[in-house]
Amino acid sequence: MRTDVKAFGFTRDGRQVHSYTLTQDNGTFCTLLSYGATLQRLMMPDRDGLIQDIVLGYETLEEYEKTGNPYFGATIGRYANRINQARFKLDGTVYQLAKNDGDHHLHGGLRGFDKVVWRGEAYISDAGPSVRFFYYSEDGQENYPGNLDAQVTFTLTADQRLILQYTAVADQTTIINLTNHSYFNLAGQGSGSILNHQLKLAADHYTEITPECIPTGEIKPVSGTALDFREMKTIGQDIERNEATLVAGQGYDHNFVLRDTSDRLHPCAEVNEPHLGRIMTVETTLPGVQLYTGNMMQPDHGKEGVRYDRRDALCLETQLFPDSPNHSHFPSAVFEAGQPFHHQTVYRFKTDRD
Repeated sequence: MRTDVKAFGFTRDGRQVHSYTLTQDNGTFCTLLSYGATLQRLMMPDRDGLIQDIVLGYETLEEYEKTGNPYFGATIGRYANRINQARFKLDGTVYQLAKNDGDHHLHGGLRGFDKVVWRGEAYISDAGPSVRFFYYSEDGQENYPGNLDAQVTFTLTADQRLILQYTAVADQTTIINLTNHSYFNLAGQGSGSILNHQLKLAADHYTEITPECIPTGEIKPVSGTALDFREMKTIGQDIERNEATLVAGQGYDHNFVLRDTSDRLHPCAEVNEPHLGRIMTVETTLPGVQLYTGNMMQPDHGKEGVRYDRRDALCLETQLFPDSPNHSHFPSAVFEAGQPFHHQTVYRFKTDRD
């Protein structure tokens, strides 16, 4: 096993970016970028042993910096997902955030954690090759309160797990919700639609949304709806059903309430790709996961010159609930000064022959 660090380029404002490749002895590897603490490549075998890249992304830093980048592989913060009317109240003070999603706030604002350069540190851990990224978010950045120290560590294990570990702590009360926004296609990036992928979620409920994809505050059962993934089914089976919540998201763009809401590592999702036999399971320590089926993706060119289009990937963003600061019955995203945010997500890969 090894780690390899290379220069990846300079941002428009002159900051140097590096790539970090974590390689296992079995030939699996992943590449991460200090720009956005981004997962650029993830190479995993199919049932016949062919190793392919199964996440979407770009070849160059210039492409990652472009306006049309839909958060490919990025670490999202300070608050992942949406905040209604781009504001929240904390200790009697109303904080107005950037409106970068219509009238609402999305994924940390105009310059969220996905658009900053993190400091990277590559090393070999007991579990495998790792890289730890560090970012210091100053008080008032994107109008969030408190100076925040954030870390995210990626580790690739010999048994084909990609482990993501997050830690963040602020010097005053603030809100924190960090996630990763990787776009997966288990048939290989650039292979087309993911509607034939099969999905199972460990969720009996979801948070209902308005036509603008903002939580209404209602937690509804998935039973009898197109959002019922309690048993394995193809993503395309119900995605075009005429249900208001599906119409709002133009497909799946919903937060699912996981069955186990404890802070220990618990099951979240399983994804099967029947053609090449890859299987991905997801575990997390957080209570929710956003299923996004690439409904807003626009025609684009990705790595190796392949073409991306609508619904060519799916995201499973483990998280606290969207708009939690404005719903007191949602799991709290408020962290006091010195109170650490800890979160772990594990993506495990195998094939239907394992």
